Amino acid sequence: MDKEKGKKMLPTLAFSTLMLMTFGNLGTSMAFALQSSNMGRIFQTLGADPTKLGYFFILPPLAGMIVQPLVGYFSDRTWIPKIGRRLPYLIIGTIVAVVVMCLLPNSGSFGFKTSTALWFGAISILFMDLSSNMSMQPFKMMISDMVNDEQKDTAWSWQTIWGNIGSVAADLFPFFLTWIGVTNVAAKGELPDSVKFSFYLGTLILVVSSIFTIWKVDEYDPETYAKYHGLSEEDHISENFFTIVKNAPKVFWTLGLVEFFAWSAFQYLWTYGTGAVAKNIWHTTNAASAAYQAAGNWFGVLSAIQVVVAIIWGLVLTKLNDKIRKPAYAFGMLVGALGFWGLSVAPTRFLSVIAFIGIGISWVTINSIPFTILTNALDGNHDGTYMGLFNCWICFPQIVASIASFALFPLLGNDIPHMLTMAGVLCFIGIFAVYVVKETSVEKGDID
Repeated sequence: MDKEKGKKMLPTLAFSTLMLMTFGNLGTSMAFALQSSNMGRIFQTLGADPTKLGYFFILPPLAGMIVQPLVGYFSDRTWIPKIGRRLPYLIIGTIVAVVVMCLLPNSGSFGFKTSTALWFGAISILFMDLSSNMSMQPFKMMISDMVNDEQKDTAWSWQTIWGNIGSVAADLFPFFLTWIGVTNVAAKGELPDSVKFSFYLGTLILVVSSIFTIWKVDEYDPETYAKYHGLSEEDHISENFFTIVKNAPKVFWTLGLVEFFAWSAFQYLWTYGTGAVAKNIWHTTNAASAAYQAAGNWFGVLSAIQVVVAIIWGLVLTKLNDKIRKPAYAFGMLVGALGFWGLSVAPTRFLSVIAFIGIGISWVTINSIPFTILTNALDGNHDGTYMGLFNCWICFPQIVASIASFALFPLLGNDIPHMLTMAGVLCFIGIFAVYVVKETSVEKGDID
């Protein structure tokens, strides 16, 4: 990172501006929540072998590793008058997401044979993740573009809070729709209406929240951006992608180590969480049974509890400062480890709730603190590219975890709850990786 650039001097933004900038993440996170909390249920309902579930969880993070760095790289070089730098990518991503969110829950309803339905579902998941990544990335980049160091803990926490509000609604949709009388069972190989209508509702809210952000947020034009970041408007144009990666701040790499353990753990939660709840509490492994579908609804409730806890803990994280940021990071990893282990053995719904309290604290921690640490270390040049590249530390662990599951699952006795025990172990190791990270701040003149 070039240390000869002018001083970075971003203004203090009004609280209402921070709210407007982060609000649109509600709809995008709702799309991700519908995907993550229902993927295991969808593919097992379509007839997937539980021992091969990892295959279906490789494509989405692989898509994220490709799309988000490219969105960052090209949006750094984009400016469309009256629209902006990042918002054009939000518009495109939202349009594609709407189409795919209507197709995915109908994967088993087109008369395909099982193998074809699974492929259709896998491809739909791929495009859903591509579009969701494209629409989510602008919200991250705008914080790096427009928010100063003093306000970043607040901005990233509210970014996560809005996302969690969207997630909690999405997670509760199947449970609520079943409660009001929408059918929660379907013919073999098809998804119940409670799941289908959940996706339709999520689609509507994604459109509304995206339109609200596009309408209300005014990004800095190139001249203003360069002024606030102490840059020449042409500083970054000559540097290619590989040079940018080579010059990444050290904290980019050390944070990646922590993220590897955290996101590997959550990948196992999404893959095996519903199955673990069904086996431990409903005592079934039959994905076509009413008991399994009831467990799927309860996993949605647990996921909602997770994000409610994340919202509350996110408000605590808005008060962080340099001295307590890393201890708070380590604490989030610790309670997450305990939560994953607790879910792997929980024999009752009450104990599963206790487990998800820890998981919720961990969730908001890994979605806010690392981004504050990273963006504090960025100088405003190539911020979009670095934010996109940092997503690889979210996606790569998910791919590794999915591939490793092919060996781990039989090694652990083909027992789904044991995979959540492994998630707890991974999160626990991440505690120690936190203390490898050294925080720096360009605004304060730190040298990496």
